[in-house]
Order: sequence, then structure tokens, then C-alpha cells
Amino acid sequence: MQTTRLSPELLLRAYAAGVFPMSESRDDPRVFWVDPERRGILPIDGFHLSRSLRRTILRKPFELTLDLAFEEVVRGCADREETWINDTIFRAYFALHRLGYAHSIEAWEGDRLVGGVYGVALGRVFFGESMFSEATDASKVALATLIAHLGRTGFELFDTQFVTEHLATLGAVEVPRAEYHRRLEAAMVEPAAEILSKPLPDPHSVVQFITQTSNRA
Repeated sequence: MQTTRLSPELLLRAYAAGVFPMSESRDDPRVFWVDPERRGILPIDGFHLSRSLRRTILRKPFELTLDLAFEEVVRGCADREETWINDTIFRAYFALHRLGYAHSIEAWEGDRLVGGVYGVALGRVFFGESMFSEATDASKVALATLIAHLGRTGFELFDTQFVTEHLATLGAVEVPRAEYHRRLEAAMVEPAAEILSKPLPDPHSVVQFITQTSNRA
């Protein structure tokens, strides 16, 4: 199915039903819906924290912020030779951000944005869309901080859509479509979690949360 218009209402209904939009390229105005046979998820209680990443987080090389530069993060994610983010998708996620559904975690070196992650929060599900990095480990630190933040604010499911080699090293796994839809339905029944209800965890809290939950998983 293809469309060239993505209203916030349509996007939210699609996410709640387990499908998400993509485009073939930046210059292709068409958008199509995807519901993979094998769905990628990153268990909130199963993030893989390597020794080197743990050291990096505790060294505090970046300042982490929430929703301070959403548009810049999306543009950073799209600034590559091949991207599925076209103008229609740009506008759609900016609209969701203005309505309080789309969020970003930013990593800064001074006043320079060097990495980030963005996605959509609905119910107790975070639908991860994309991430980028212009400094070593910037996106990894942002993602680890996001995972800890989601766990602390009551989220139950982190959807990565697909599993790349990079995400697999961080703990992402594939589940069958039917299992994903079952998990999605269960997480959507609960009242919406508020991603802005708490400040971002500090580096020690990030490491502590991931270590404790991963050991328990």
C-alpha cells in the first residue's frame, strides 16, 4: 500500500496496528507501509552493555538531552547516501513531535550535536526510528540512556523494526510477526507512559539500570 500523505492521526493508528511507513529513497515522494514477518525489538531488560561502552558512559564524554533538537536529529539520521526518510516522512514526524508523540535523545560535545536517536512513544511502546553518530559511541550512549529512561518511566516494548548487525551487538533480537503483535497489543492496553515525566538518568544511573535489569533477565 502506498500513500503520499501522512497525517499524525494516520501514523498513530498505523503504529498501534503494528505497521510503519518507509520510502524507497529521499527523492521518492511515495510512502509504503511495512509489517515485517520478522520484527526487531530491543528488550528493555536485555540491553548488552559491553565493558568499553560502560567505561565510555561513565567517562561522560557527551551531554545528553531530551527533545532539545528533534529536527536536527532527524536530519542527522537522513544525512547519508541511502535513506528511507523523504520530505513526507520528515513533515510527518515533525508534526508528531509537536503533538508530543515523537521524541529524541541528543548527544552533544559542547554546542555541537554529535549523535542522537529518535522515535515515537505510544502507550508503553517506544517505536525506534533511526539514530546517527558523528563521534565515536555517541549514538550508543544516547541509545543506552534512552533504554534506561524508558525502563524508569514504565515502558515495556522497544521496537527497532529490523535487526541490523550493529543493533544485534546491543541486544536486539527478532521475533515472529504474531509474537510482536501480541506484545504490542499487551503494551498498548496500559495507560500511556509519560516519557517527559522524569529527567534523563545520569551516567551512573544508566549503567546501574542496565546492569541490574540485564542480570535479572
